[in-house]
Amino acid sequence: MDEVLGDAAGSLVVTRREGVVTIRMDRPDKHNAISYAMWQAFARMMPALAADDSVDVVVLRGTPGGPFSAGADISEFTTLRSGPEGAERYSEAVAAGESALITFPKPTIALVQGYAIGGGTQVAVACDLRVCDTTATFGVTPAKLGIVYALGSTARLVETVGAAWARWILLTGDLLDAQQALRIGLVHEVLPPADVEARAYALARTVAGRARISLTGGKALIERAFAGRLEEAPEVRALYAQSWASAEYAEGVAAFLDKRSPDFAAARRRDTHEEP
Repeated sequence: MDEVLGDAAGSLVVTRREGVVTIRMDRPDKHNAISYAMWQAFARMMPALAADDSVDVVVLRGTPGGPFSAGADISEFTTLRSGPEGAERYSEAVAAGESALITFPKPTIALVQGYAIGGGTQVAVACDLRVCDTTATFGVTPAKLGIVYALGSTARLVETVGAAWARWILLTGDLLDAQQALRIGLVHEVLPPADVEARAYALARTVAGRARISLTGGKALIERAFAGRLEEAPEVRALYAQSWASAEYAEGVAAFLDKRSPDFAAARRRDTHEEP
């Protein structure tokens, strides 16, 4: 049974099953278009989930069966995003929500069914891993709206698919089907619609079973590497030292020598003197 953690004005439904949290974009009447309030909710929600030690992995999805999201709620552009000041304020909310997803220290998985256009692709690309079904369609379409795609979002797209395909996506505004998305590295796996949900949650459980200190450290170092910050800075050496001194490291080595699967959750409980 899923535990309901919250519902942001009926637009983001948050549930948990064991250590896997699902954030579901839930505006079926708007094809799960992402509103200004939803971007603000991402900015509030992700730090709270990061601080919750019971959360291992977050899965982001749209309506079961699709769509993932039609993108930004264009109906707000003539009101909340009207004029230079409104546009700047709106862009700041988008940037804050996207940044909260990108900098979330725990693993995130996008489960994409149906179309993920504009902000939908933006949210998916902000996640660490992306699994979609054969009906999925992706596109980043600011060139169809007269908007310049934000630098941070552009950098994330370049990191994901490379500069050549980022140029294609942004300059044409064309949509990509699931197989094209797989071919260029925009998604990691494509599955039949009947299988994608089970695969995404199996992947979430697999990742949740890994050593958390390795996952958070790995995410942090990937971001540093992409930014070209390759020096062994004190904060990098601190990550190594924390892992070597952790109960998860001791458990991983002991499990390998005992020829058994490691129980990193139990190791973390021992590390914090919690009762099982």
